[in-house]
Amino acid sequence: MTSSPPPAQLEDERLAALRRFAILDTPPDGAFDRIVQLAARVFDAPIALVSLVDEDRVWFKARHGLDVEKVGRDPGLCASVVFSDDAYMIEDAIEDPRSLAHPLVAGEFGLRFYAAAPLLTRQGHRLGALAVMGFEPREFGEGDRETLHDLAALVMEQMELRLTTRELLGSLERFITNLHDMQDPERYITLCAWTKSIRVGDDWMTFEHFLRSKLGLTVTHGIHPDAAEKFRSQAGSDEG
Repeated sequence: MTSSPPPAQLEDERLAALRRFAILDTPPDGAFDRIVQLAARVFDAPIALVSLVDEDRVWFKARHGLDVEKVGRDPGLCASVVFSDDAYMIEDAIEDPRSLAHPLVAGEFGLRFYAAAPLLTRQGHRLGALAVMGFEPREFGEGDRETLHDLAALVMEQMELRLTTRELLGSLERFITNLHDMQDPERYITLCAWTKSIRVGDDWMTFEHFLRSKLGLTVTHGIHPDAAEKFRSQAGSDEG
């Protein structure tokens, strides 16, 4: 299956989703390392990667059998996986026009086989790939594709879990800050019942002025029904 790069707007949305996970350039993580080690064993592959496709690079969150931590965003391998939800297969890289010019294929590295499944968010953004590679051509069956998708889903579950945890911690910090502010007497509104004034910074202003200038409300004068009844009763008793 052939695929073409997404429109610029979709790519901007994909990159924004990648930034939201705040995973680029983070230290190694045992959970991701175990997934690539498992992928290498399951597929008997010398190389397995969790790759994230950034604006101008492909960065490896976890890698097995590869010493570099990033490569350029050359088309043909991981950079092309984000163009489709399907598994991406290169059974013989030097025969496939999609990958023939890639530095890992054309250069001294000598890559011949590549298989990957996209890292798909709940919103449908493809952030990168779970990939296996080798130095010999090989076929990849339908069952292998399904297993690769399952491993990619495990990677995304770990990423989503970390995102949710970070957001929850942020909410907790904001809650604690708000609770502390509520306990700070300086944050209460200071009122003077005698002059019907409110303190704003170092100044005082009438309630009416405050409502008009700060809240944009129109102030009219009235009287509470209970107070009106009290005044009527007092007036009646005075007349009697």
